[in-house]
Amino acid sequence: MCKRFSLIACLVITTTVLRADDSQSVLRGDSLVQPNVPQGKITEHVWKSKVFADTLRRYSIYVPAQYDAARPAAVMVFQDGHAYVDPAGQFRATAVMDNLIHRGEIPVTIGIFVDPGHTSKTLPEERGWRPRPANRSFEYDTLSDQYARFLIEEVLPEVGKSYRLTKNASQRAICGISSGGICAWTVAWERPDVFGKVMSHVGSFVNIRGGHHYAALIRKTDRKPIRVFLQDGSEDLDNSHGNWPLANQQMAKSLAFKDYDYKFVYGVGGHNGIHGGAILPDSLRWLWRN
Repeated sequence: MCKRFSLIACLVITTTVLRADDSQSVLRGDSLVQPNVPQGKITEHVWKSKVFADTLRRYSIYVPAQYDAARPAAVMVFQDGHAYVDPAGQFRATAVMDNLIHRGEIPVTIGIFVDPGHTSKTLPEERGWRPRPANRSFEYDTLSDQYARFLIEEVLPEVGKSYRLTKNASQRAICGISSGGICAWTVAWERPDVFGKVMSHVGSFVNIRGGHHYAALIRKTDRKPIRVFLQDGSEDLDNSHGNWPLANQQMAKSLAFKDYDYKFVYGVGGHNGIHGGAILPDSLRWLWRN
């Protein structure tokens, strides 16, 4: 770990390399439902978007047991929400949030788990990547402010009708896996005044729709007030879009060059959520520290 100082703040800039170890892929402790820990409430909803015209999607809202309507809650948005909210999945994010909020290691945080849009008139019976949502790559991989506008103009106001959400960007985080990971970065890059924290698992920072340009753009753009957690593995994809492990390493190098507050955890896994899920408790502690 190295620490660099500015007149404004101390930025902790870290790259962690993990070698082959079973601990990378085992869910334990704070990833599991624990006795005597209050569990939050999860509700499922359907949304028809105007920003992404004629798309239909499901999303879930997680409200921790400690939520108090008298105080604005922190917010964390998850792309491919079905993967993160699944109680038997690779991330089990709500169990992690229950445990960490209970001990005060992250703030009282409302989770919004948003699926990509379907262009069909009806939704599949079950949430997931099959059948593949037709609008996913367009929504997630495009380098524009459109997905940020979708969240800011539609999703956050809708959730805000029922729950009191903070407007402090440093208390708003966004997360995703694969194309959802680059989407999370794009939202904060476009609107750091709204989202100040990013978590990306095996992010698609390759040339699907121009994502490989970010490593260069970061170097040539004034640093933005974004805290970034990146995870990837040496067995991630290598295909016509690019080499995904190399792309994530280039992102980390560019973030370091511009003195971003970032952490990059690099393991040996492939293009999945196994490693990211196993380290999710520590990742959230780091993202929400202080």
